[in-house]
Amino acid sequence: MDNGDIESGADVDELPPPQGRRKYRPVGAHDRAVLEMSSMDPGSSSSSSAASAASAAALPRPRRDAPPPRNIKVGQRANVGPDAKEEGSSPRRADVNDSQNESKLELFGFDSLVNILGLKSMTGEQIPAPSSPRDGEDVSITLGHRKTSDLKLGTLMGVFVPCLQNILGIIYYIRFSWIVGMGGIAESLLLVFFCGLCTFLTSISLSAIATNGAMKGGGPYYLIGRALGPEVGVSIGLCFFLGNAVAGSLYVLGAVETFLKAVPAAGIFSETITKLNGTEVAQPIQSPSSHDLQIYGIVVTIVLCFIVFGGVKMINRVAPAFLIPVLLSIFCIFVGIFLAKKNDPAEGITGLSSSTFRDNWGPKYQNTNNAGIPDSEGKVEWSFNALVGLFFPAVTGIMAGSNRSASLKDTQRSIPVGTLAATLTTTALYLISVLTFGAVANRDKLLTDRLLTATIAWPLPAIVYIGIILSTLGAALQSLTGAPRLLAAIANDDILPILNYFKVAEGNEPHIATLFTAFLCIGCVIIGNLDLITPTITMFFLLCYAGVNLSCFLLDLLDAPSWRPRWKFHHWSLSLLGASLCIVIMFLISWSFTVISLALASLIYYYVSIKGKAGDWGDGFKSAYFQLALRSLRSLGASQVHPKNWYPIPLIFCRPWGKLPENVPCHPKLADFANCMKKKGRGMSIFVSILDGDYHECAEDAKAACKQLDTYIDYKNCEGVAEIVVAPSMSEGFRGIVQTMGLGNLKPNIVVMRYPEIWRRENLTEIPATFVGIINDCIVANKAVVIVKGLDEWPNEYQRQYGTIDLYWIVKDGGLMLLLSQLLLTKESFESCKIQVFCIAEEDSDAEGLKADVKKFLYDLRMQAEVIVVSMKSWDLKVEGGSQNDDSLEAFTAAQGRITDYLNEMKEAAQRDGTSLMADGKPVVVNEQQVEKFLYTTLKLNSTILRYSRMAAVVLVSLPAPPLNHPAYFYMEYMDLLVENVPRLLMVRGYRRDVVTLFT
Repeated sequence: MDNGDIESGADVDELPPPQGRRKYRPVGAHDRAVLEMSSMDPGSSSSSSAASAASAAALPRPRRDAPPPRNIKVGQRANVGPDAKEEGSSPRRADVNDSQNESKLELFGFDSLVNILGLKSMTGEQIPAPSSPRDGEDVSITLGHRKTSDLKLGTLMGVFVPCLQNILGIIYYIRFSWIVGMGGIAESLLLVFFCGLCTFLTSISLSAIATNGAMKGGGPYYLIGRALGPEVGVSIGLCFFLGNAVAGSLYVLGAVETFLKAVPAAGIFSETITKLNGTEVAQPIQSPSSHDLQIYGIVVTIVLCFIVFGGVKMINRVAPAFLIPVLLSIFCIFVGIFLAKKNDPAEGITGLSSSTFRDNWGPKYQNTNNAGIPDSEGKVEWSFNALVGLFFPAVTGIMAGSNRSASLKDTQRSIPVGTLAATLTTTALYLISVLTFGAVANRDKLLTDRLLTATIAWPLPAIVYIGIILSTLGAALQSLTGAPRLLAAIANDDILPILNYFKVAEGNEPHIATLFTAFLCIGCVIIGNLDLITPTITMFFLLCYAGVNLSCFLLDLLDAPSWRPRWKFHHWSLSLLGASLCIVIMFLISWSFTVISLALASLIYYYVSIKGKAGDWGDGFKSAYFQLALRSLRSLGASQVHPKNWYPIPLIFCRPWGKLPENVPCHPKLADFANCMKKKGRGMSIFVSILDGDYHECAEDAKAACKQLDTYIDYKNCEGVAEIVVAPSMSEGFRGIVQTMGLGNLKPNIVVMRYPEIWRRENLTEIPATFVGIINDCIVANKAVVIVKGLDEWPNEYQRQYGTIDLYWIVKDGGLMLLLSQLLLTKESFESCKIQVFCIAEEDSDAEGLKADVKKFLYDLRMQAEVIVVSMKSWDLKVEGGSQNDDSLEAFTAAQGRITDYLNEMKEAAQRDGTSLMADGKPVVVNEQQVEKFLYTTLKLNSTILRYSRMAAVVLVSLPAPPLNHPAYFYMEYMDLLVENVPRLLMVRGYRRDVVTLFT
């Protein structure tokens, strides 16, 4: 079919099968159908039509003698999903023609093609599909007109210019020449290189993270949070918010100070006069009053706040205009430097002079007053470390591009190129300025003229004044615009409930966050001292940069399959170096401020971890845990774990024998018992349940049940995971679980389940076969078994128990019963109990020798317990009347009668069918003498338990294996007789290995 065959206003019929040899035509990149599919909106009504057109274009072309196909109507919509219907038509509009169109791609899944085009399968959000423009236009498949789109910014205006505006600020204009005079040319060059290297390495890390996927709002908070987790992201993000809010006050104070310096008559209070000593001629130096700075600063902040309330669109429209005065003022400064002569345009100016360069090469640190004017009696001491804290805000602002990711045409290219270009450009400008400032004026002029840039500018100082005021006000606007959006982004992630007041709907302005930011900014303006504010900003920004570097370091080091940044020039060593530089600079500036900032971030981290809502963002720590788990699993190997390192990994069988209340996925006391099998909470439990049915039909129900069970585990504060298995029956499901659950040596080693006490009362005749089958499966799979009788009465952590924990140790179980008793003692509910070990011996055995051996064994195992040897008569001796409990004898007689009736029914069925004895669908061999023996044995053991342990907190007894070729019904009778009248009983069966050891 040619492109010309696609016309409007025709129906769609299936192409008739071509006769003879088929001729295929590949779909070209400029085919109309491909262009229309690429440019369509995934949520538009033409999605299905575009896919139909693409599938039709890919079909083999019919021969010329074949009947021509009908034309395809481009604007027609195929009913693909439940919501697909045209305007003015019924939901049942889908006809045979539509289904025939869909069948073209039925093998590959029609909906999945739409999802791929719309990128829905990646993010689950409405993200516009990548366009394939033709002749620079976006083609709409329904209208055929140019597709309208929002204006997107490129690298220059979207990243480079904002970064340049934020980096070039007040520090360069009114502090940089002073820094050169205080630190000298040599240390100033080192200072610029040191700070520039830190931001350059951070820009590389930022470029790598920003090009590893789509970005949302929040800037560095979004990057750090998604790399290091919500706790770290929120803590650093809030600190970065404070840094931006405080930076706004820095810019406001710089603009006000410049204005008062240019127009002294505007001052309300008298200027501060400082007499400069230590120079050839003592002279007074005037500086604006701190009260003037505070008053004008508050007024300017309020005005800027009103502008911000006007909307970010207005700010973005005028933002490029702020760059023109900055560039013009810098140009005028350098022209003035090259035109300057000795004492022209002011005293102390020497012009570019090598002698001045040599005089200013070394540092000259001295005391100053709070305004930065040299004063021998000043209280402010300066050093290289202090200069780092003062200068570092002049290199910040590299995050401005990442904050505008939603407005960029190509974030994968613009962010790294624009950010690095701005960083390198400003660093080069600072290095050149150090050399020129150091060679154009003597040290006294550098230290006393805080606006040397305006003094030396050509042709008029007013140009620099205007440039400073406009650039600082523009930077303040950016801070008052970006900081509230950062706070709103943190609040919208719904991690901290206390930040819910700052939430905003998508597309709305964060007015409450803006007011909060304005109050913070006004508070810093009231301080009125620029040199005291800048170290605080430095700490917050350095903390954020360290977080970005650590994020890239972790992601680079882990190298997960999803880590595929487009920016290839990065390495984990560079990120580690960048993070180390950030920490070093923090301590160089002020160890006290560093400790305070780290303590603040730690407090926020702790608060988020306690009060915050859990969120899984696929952060690097989760990847690190995963890789650590894999490495640990490989190191464990497949060999048996040494008894000293053995941990119980219980498989909690949650499938109830009866019915549980609605929305209760598991017996409420199973989690309490699972916690009792762990020492100080260490260990893992696997809660598993079985859903009867077909997997394809019950898959969604299984997911919902698993989520419900997982919620129950969290509610019970139990360390464990939930698993739901769909199987035709409980027996088949458990058989699959016991074979496949777990990995390597992390497979469950103990199966825990509730004893089916209700099977006879509820007449659940299928339970005996299932119960016995589960025990046999555990024995074959070499799993230990713990069956809990009296689970309803099991105590929780707040119900303290008194008395004894009695162990009836009959068979060798590898020490599992002893270990379980010790684990029970570690719990608050059983810590007041004592352990008694009952050894069951025959009548003619050496009871004293057995007692001595068991005591020695327990001593070597570091276990304290009282040992009691109980002698039992042989099974064939009839029980003397009155020696047993009346209830036990009654239960024994009833069990005998039921077994006899069941045996007679089997015999009648065998005679009727002409077969051997059958039970549970398989042949059995019944030795009536052996059955009677087992009944007497369980009766005797039950009577012994009731005699010695009626008041025990819990009783542990060895679980006998189901006899071979015996009906499951008989085994249930044995167990019922064993547990009769015992309120709380654990039946334990070990497996073929030791879980305790005598050796250290």
